[in-house]
Amino acid sequence: MSKKEGMIDISGKPPVAREAKACGRIFLREETIKAIMKSGIGKGDVREITKAVALLAVKRTPELLPFCHPIPIEWIGFDMNVGDNYVEVCVTVKTTAKTGVEMEAIVGTLTALANIWDMVKSLEKDERGQYPVTRITDVRVEFKHKSSTNY
Repeated sequence: MSKKEGMIDISGKPPVAREAKACGRIFLREETIKAIMKSGIGKGDVREITKAVALLAVKRTPELLPFCHPIPIEWIGFDMNVGDNYVEVCVTVKTTAKTGVEMEAIVGTLTALANIWDMVKSLEKDERGQYPVTRITDVRVEFKHKSSTNY
């Protein structure tokens, strides 16, 4: 038997309602967190720009991951919670399709976190231009769900 490689064949599957949520954190200096809270970032409003970035990333997931099927995105949720030394981003995606949306949720989350890093990097660098505190961690799928009915 030969091994099949490439995109998974989903042609025989029925479309069903699907939802996935992914979350992750970026750890930052306390001074950077304060600047985010005061909208004191030179590149703009971190929350609003990061939300737009997450939405665009979800929609473009099949362009970035060649084995992801292009599917209709019916809803994208974005949450950003700020702690004392971190920002947590969660992206939730819904569709009615033949395959799930967990990769879209993960890509939306990771891209949102990378955008935050880009927006605050001038505040995060030390005197040598390094990032001793900044790190992206704990990216995970919080849940995925499918049902035989629409939401």
